[in-house]
Amino acid sequence: MQKNEIWDFFVIGGGPTGIAASIYASRFMLKTMVVGKDIGGLIVRTHLVENYPGFVSCSGQELMDAFLKHAASMKVPVVEDEVLAVTKIKPYLFEIRCGEKTYHAKTVLFATGSKWRPLDVPGYKEFYAKGVSHCATCDAAFFKDKVVAVVGGSDSAAKEALLLTQFARKVYIVYRGEEIHPEPINGARVKASKKIEIISKTNIIEIKGIKTVTGAVLDKPYKGTKELPVDGIFIEIGHIPLSDLAVSVGVAVNDKREIMVGPDSRTNCAGIYAAGDITQSPYRQVITGAAEGVIAAFSAYEDLGKQ
Repeated sequence: MQKNEIWDFFVIGGGPTGIAASIYASRFMLKTMVVGKDIGGLIVRTHLVENYPGFVSCSGQELMDAFLKHAASMKVPVVEDEVLAVTKIKPYLFEIRCGEKTYHAKTVLFATGSKWRPLDVPGYKEFYAKGVSHCATCDAAFFKDKVVAVVGGSDSAAKEALLLTQFARKVYIVYRGEEIHPEPINGARVKASKKIEIISKTNIIEIKGIKTVTGAVLDKPYKGTKELPVDGIFIEIGHIPLSDLAVSVGVAVNDKREIMVGPDSRTNCAGIYAAGDITQSPYRQVITGAAEGVIAAFSAYEDLGKQ
């Protein structure tokens, strides 16, 4: 790679959104590369994917392997590194500084996704990785024949609970709302499971333990007590967009720090695009993120054609 090499389309983020965008950009004959701190993104920690067309049922890792294999067939370089700064040099020329190298590109796509939202209660930090987890795919096997709780009411929370039933003897879903709201098929699976019990209209206000988690304190009594003895607590209460890098280069965000984009994935900054979980899109699915990334590649191709 030459030191003064300039990329046409530079993707920041190695999840499905960024990889899909790179495949299309490469097909447009744009000189494209991908740099991501965690190649694969959060989807690789998903135990089961059943809603991506063409894959009846697979793991998140298997799905991403297929994405990456496709990108490799297009000879797209995918580099695992952390982008530390993005600087606009002039219109349609950006400097991207990473941990190992510095790159230059005419257009940039932010597809950095999001991180898990922490549970802001006493004990969360103290017992993180000591019974507190955000990833059942990673940690479920440690709770064989034990009792665990999942915090949240989304489809992700339901899927975490269902995976945990393969190991734990009892799984609570603790949700602040009246009813959990997973996809209907997963809602039916939760209701059918004899291992899952839902505690609704309730919050965990403290996590207790000694060396590892021993229980949770609820904000209202459940079966006569606010103490819920559990060996593990899995948090599924949403995500925080990883948009700080984009903000630093002047990209507009909303009050949730989500990047504001139009239907064409363009941001307020010419030559900068955003797609996937980092944007204000209400949908948080692999297929929608991939589609938004593809749209960003189309927009970059059009914009570069006008330069």
